[in-house]
Amino acid sequence: MGAQLRVYRRRIRSVSATKKITRAQELIAASRIVKAQQRVAAAKPYADALTRAVSAVATFSNAQHPLTEAKPDAKRAAVLLVTSDRGFAGAYNSGAIKTAEQLVELLQGEGKEVLRFVIGAKGVGYNRFRDRTLAGEWSGFSDNPEYTDAKKVAGALIDAFVTPTEEGGVDEIHIVSTDFVSMLTQQPVAHRVLPLVVEDTDEEPPGGAFPLYEFEPSADGVLDALLPRYVESRIYNALLQSAASEHAARRKAMKSATENAEELIRTLTRLANNARQAEITNEISEIVGGADALADATAGSE
Repeated sequence: MGAQLRVYRRRIRSVSATKKITRAQELIAASRIVKAQQRVAAAKPYADALTRAVSAVATFSNAQHPLTEAKPDAKRAAVLLVTSDRGFAGAYNSGAIKTAEQLVELLQGEGKEVLRFVIGAKGVGYNRFRDRTLAGEWSGFSDNPEYTDAKKVAGALIDAFVTPTEEGGVDEIHIVSTDFVSMLTQQPVAHRVLPLVVEDTDEEPPGGAFPLYEFEPSADGVLDALLPRYVESRIYNALLQSAASEHAARRKAMKSATENAEELIRTLTRLANNARQAEITNEISEIVGGADALADATAGSE
């Protein structure tokens, strides 16, 4: 019985140590969510203004630009997957990976070859485990991305897009990331970044009607300057949204782990108390039995 009690106490110490780790991870993630949300909010005005400018150029000009023209015979597409460098984030990585796999299956069903670009050690490890060749991979900045990181990734993707298909280039660029909806909800999403999606609609665009721009030196020149910045902005926004989602998912997962550890400690404590009570009862029974035997022996000798 004493051995069983020692096992319970050892497990309680082990679970208590794990609880301290998960609690610390929860607090760290909670402290980083606010900063991540602030960075998303700070980047939004620039991204919105840039999107409106690019949309205005594409709407009010007849410029034929390779970054805005969809190819009807597209043969190859690039898919950029954004994951995290660390685990302990619940379903954050699996959700993004699942969405990317569904997109790849859809593109392959359309007869397109898919080139995989991955951000985050978890996504890289997932694809390497399956012996997949990656056209590009980056890691080390998933939880705190900078604009230079987005610019580096965008440069590789744009280079692949402007390269002729016959030389290994791509006709489309898609991004799979995770949007931060709330502290409890993070939604994996897939967007086509290039060619630029231009929709014919009678509805007024977000932010009001487009102003009447004059393009200098030309609409083509404006698109040449704006579209790379547009791609960088879209990737940077995806990185910021994913970073906020990662921290929120990690906080939620670590909070759940902490609560589970507390419940397990309570259960083990009850079992340990029962074992201790049974041990004490057994010791009392042995003492009483010994006293009765001694009393019987004394009475017999008299």
